[in-house]
Amino acid sequence: MKAQVLTAESGPSALELTDVPDPTPAEGQVLVDIKSCGICFPDLLMSQGKYQLRMPTPFTPGTEVAGVVRQAPEGSSVKVGDKVLVASIVGGFAEQLAASPEQLLPLPEGLTFDQGAALGINYQTALFALKLRAQTAPGEVVGVLGAAGGVGTASIMVAKAMGAKVIAIVHRKGAEELLRSAGADEVIQLEEGWGAELKKIAPEGVDVMIDPSGGEVFDEALRQVAPDGRYVVIGFAAGGIPTVKLNRVLFRNIAVVGAAWGEYVRTHPGVPELLHDELTEMIAAGLSPQVNTTYTLDQLPTALTDLAEGRILGKAVVHIAD
Repeated sequence: MKAQVLTAESGPSALELTDVPDPTPAEGQVLVDIKSCGICFPDLLMSQGKYQLRMPTPFTPGTEVAGVVRQAPEGSSVKVGDKVLVASIVGGFAEQLAASPEQLLPLPEGLTFDQGAALGINYQTALFALKLRAQTAPGEVVGVLGAAGGVGTASIMVAKAMGAKVIAIVHRKGAEELLRSAGADEVIQLEEGWGAELKKIAPEGVDVMIDPSGGEVFDEALRQVAPDGRYVVIGFAAGGIPTVKLNRVLFRNIAVVGAAWGEYVRTHPGVPELLHDELTEMIAAGLSPQVNTTYTLDQLPTALTDLAEGRILGKAVVHIAD
């Protein structure tokens, strides 16, 4: 089969599209024909040797798989022909994958394989952050930093599905149409004076601030959280890890909470299935995961470079087979 193989931890340029042996499922494993694989920051960080999980090279990255079951053991929870999502960690940028049944979730009805691959980490992270960590309630105001990224657009859509009013906060130009299509009620450009613009929309501040970016915007963003509000730290895509001035947390009676989805799943392995069930209900009610850019398997190095350099708005996937 064809697969993208990382030959060194030196970034996307170290990926090579090559022929590798078809995977042989171990006892109890399922064999999946891969149709699409989402592109996410863990893939990029793995290629650079910067992710918390490091694999010995050579290996095939790819964490957000959508495909069809080709082979399943007798008594398995899935059968041949089932459309599934696979939380694969690695191996997704290939034509086939062997995985344990526990790694599989059903593809929600009505979604394409590209949409299924887009659903993976981003939407699970968004729901985890908004519901489990921030306990967002209907009618609350949610601010989303880094709104034009994959986690950002997913957070907008999930917050709207939960009944919140959403303010998208974005530094990249030309993203307003995308953010409005995701459901943002208001869009604020991240430039000098953006906090004052937000206050015109939400005079008391936002009830929940979702932050997948970190960096130098943190201090001003923390000021925009209303009393009794929650500031949810998802990651540091902007590169810098900020520090918290606790006097603001104390005197405004706000909470700063972490939402490390991957680490939480490691210690709470049943959570992805619960979140998936709720996301499936949201999809049945009208939520439609966005796929904003697609690449072919041979274009994966370009795709990850585009992600690293901020050229991808929203969510991108690698379309592997029809």
